[in-house]
Amino acid sequence: MEKIWREIPQIEGISDEKLRNKVKMCFEEAIIRGGWNENDAFSIPFTLLIPNCPISLLQHISSVTQIAMQSAEELSSKFPAFEYDRDILIAGGILHDVGKFLEYARDKDGKIVKSDFGKLVRHPFSGAALAYEMKLPAKVVHIIATHAHEGDKGHRCTESILVNKADFITFDTIREFIGEQ
Repeated sequence: MEKIWREIPQIEGISDEKLRNKVKMCFEEAIIRGGWNENDAFSIPFTLLIPNCPISLLQHISSVTQIAMQSAEELSSKFPAFEYDRDILIAGGILHDVGKFLEYARDKDGKIVKSDFGKLVRHPFSGAALAYEMKLPAKVVHIIATHAHEGDKGHRCTESILVNKADFITFDTIREFIGEQ
């Protein structure tokens, strides 16, 4: 699935090779379990909440990860005491929406819709469960579980705050942009 990793080049920013490999394995396993293939991954929209969404899930994941990384770098440059784990941040950014491969499916007409499973279990839960099963670090599981509204009433670690805000920057901005057209 090398084509996918060219679309998400931030994967190479994970310095811990074992973690990088686990992130790839988790991502690829989600695609397989969801019944998708590498080429399908490029056509899945990042959200079903924006009709005819022009941004793919892979583009969204790459953007969210990059925005979170740049935000952390900016904070670090201005506040020397600011601490975060760069590898965990990148891993969480890449995997934050991994559960969407399980939440979505194609209907009989080829349209991407919520899967039967996805109607019952939203992607933060399925993604966190898969990451836990694949033995990713607890903080990565935490980022996946808390990146969306499900995490609003609880604690978010620093890396999860960065991914959450980057996620909603992309979602809200694209929704506003599409609405203006």
